[in-house]
Amino acid sequence: MNRLVVRHSLLLLLAAGIWGVAFVAQSVGMDYVGPFTFTSVRSIIGSAVLLPLIAFRSKREETGEKTIDKKGVNRTLLIGGILCGTLLFIATNFQQIGIQYTTVGKSGFVTAMYIVLVPVLGIFLHKKAGWQIWTSVGLAVCGLYFLCMTESSFAMELGDLLTLCCAVAFSFQILCVDYFAPKVDGVKLACIQFFTCGVLSALPMMVFEHPDPAGILAAWLPILYSGVLSNGVAYTLQIVAQPGLNPTVASLLMSMESVFSVLAGWLLLHQKLSSREMAGCALMFVAIMLVQIRFKTNQK
Repeated sequence: MNRLVVRHSLLLLLAAGIWGVAFVAQSVGMDYVGPFTFTSVRSIIGSAVLLPLIAFRSKREETGEKTIDKKGVNRTLLIGGILCGTLLFIATNFQQIGIQYTTVGKSGFVTAMYIVLVPVLGIFLHKKAGWQIWTSVGLAVCGLYFLCMTESSFAMELGDLLTLCCAVAFSFQILCVDYFAPKVDGVKLACIQFFTCGVLSALPMMVFEHPDPAGILAAWLPILYSGVLSNGVAYTLQIVAQPGLNPTVASLLMSMESVFSVLAGWLLLHQKLSSREMAGCALMFVAIMLVQIRFKTNQK
C-alpha cells in the first residue's frame, strides 16, 4: 500500500470520526434552534471557512504554467457544486429533523445504510450486482428492523424513517462526488456545495422557523463544531480523499461514522442501545462488510 493510499485512508477515517461526534452536536443544537436554521448556519460557516484556503490556492495556481480550459472547468465546477449541495441539503435536513426523534447511535447506524444503497443504486448505472449485494440488502433490512422497530410496534418510528431518507439522499451525494470531484478543484467544489446547502436551507428556515438570533448564539458551540469541523473539514476531506482511494475502501472508512456516533452518544450523552438494537447494528455491519468483500473479490 503506497503512501498516498495510506494518507487518504487516514483522512477519510478522520472525517468519519468528526461526523460521528457531529451527531452529538446536532442533537444538542436542536435544544436551541430549528433543524433548517441549524443546517443553514452551519453550511454557511462551512463555506466561509474554505474561502481563505481557496484564495491561497488560487494565488499558487496563478504562478503555475499549466494551461487549462477554465471556462469548461468552471461550468463543471458550478454544476457539480449545485448538484452536490442540493443533495446535501436534502440529506442533512432529513438527518437533522430525524435526530429529534431518535438517539444519536441509531441515527448514526441508519445513516450508514448508504454504504449498502450506493452499490444498489449503481445498478441503474449499468453496474452488475452479484449475490453478495442482495444478501447484504437482506441483512441490512433485517438489521434495520431490529434497530428501529420496538417490540410492541411493527411501524417504523418517525425519526428512523426520516434518517433512512437521509441515507438515500447521501447515497446520491456520494455518487455525485465520485463523478465531479476528479474533474474539478475539490476545495472549490466543497465550498459551492456548502453555500448551496445553506441558501436552500434558509428558505424553509424563514418560512417555518423564524430564527431567533438569541437561540443561534445559545447554540454557538454545536453550530460552530458542525460548521467548521463537520462541514468545513470533514466534507472537504471526503471530496479531496475519496477520488484518491479504491471506492470500496473509501466507503468502508466513511461508514465508520456510525461506530463513532455510538461511542460519542455513550460518552457525551450517556445514551445506550438495547441488546435488540445492538443485534440490529451487528447485522447492518455484516451487510456492509459483505458489500466490501464483493467488490474486493471482483477487483482482484
